[in-house]
Amino acid sequence: MPATFVIVPQWQGSGSSRAMRLVDGAAAIQGDLPAAATRVVDVPVGAGESQGTGVLRLTALQSVLTNQQRVLASTTGPVITIGGDCAVELGAIPHALASSAESTIAVVWFDAHGDLNSPETSPSHAFHGMVLRTLLGDGPEALVPGSPLSPAQVVLAGTRSLDDDEAAFIDASGIRTVTSTELQQPGSVAEAIAQTGASRVYIHVDLDVLDPAEIDGVGYPEPFGLSVQQLVQAISQIRASYPLVGAGITEFAPSTPEAASDDLPSILRIISALTRPVQRPEEATP
Repeated sequence: MPATFVIVPQWQGSGSSRAMRLVDGAAAIQGDLPAAATRVVDVPVGAGESQGTGVLRLTALQSVLTNQQRVLASTTGPVITIGGDCAVELGAIPHALASSAESTIAVVWFDAHGDLNSPETSPSHAFHGMVLRTLLGDGPEALVPGSPLSPAQVVLAGTRSLDDDEAAFIDASGIRTVTSTELQQPGSVAEAIAQTGASRVYIHVDLDVLDPAEIDGVGYPEPFGLSVQQLVQAISQIRASYPLVGAGITEFAPSTPEAASDDLPSILRIISALTRPVQRPEEATP
């Protein structure tokens, strides 16, 4: 079944000085997607309030999540979510898991950062650094999903910048990790997925998993990242072995429209890797 693209131009979860440019980034990507297969989630203009939770702009995040859930409820088949900041996965991942309730799902988190802070440990209190921790059930009560992920379902891929508390959480929870160096070895991420026992996969891509030499439009670039080719190959290897239940592409914050145009070919290559038809060996015609 062809994928539906759901655009969520949310900026309120970001702590970057480029946060508002996430709206422009989502719009730039939308311009190259098939209109008939694309839906847009309303995002409030206001910043929202923290309400003493330790999460900046919490009320705006809640509003977006409600709007996103409403759109997702009327979609069928795989959804490719286009952010916005990483918090758009709060709606997307639980939807994908609920739509494939009979399967064991692994979530592969391609991201330079772990997004594993809590309101108590976050240096910035920006929610995009807490998203995965919240999906695991340890976050602000108003945003924790009804059926959280298990750490055993998660594979961190290309992560190379962690706060001390995030690193301690990974060690304590046993989350699997595949470094940028390991990702250069064919099959490394597919092997990590196999260890989860999953039969299907959700792929999250924060574009800062790429090396800064590969992309300009991210708010928190980190050196020693993946090339576009390495990321596309990793996604292709995953899809060769596992059906995709959904995916997200987040954190595109171009500095100018011209800069967006420079980065879009790379982003479209990633989208193509996520959406093009794949025939697995077990599906081949005898």
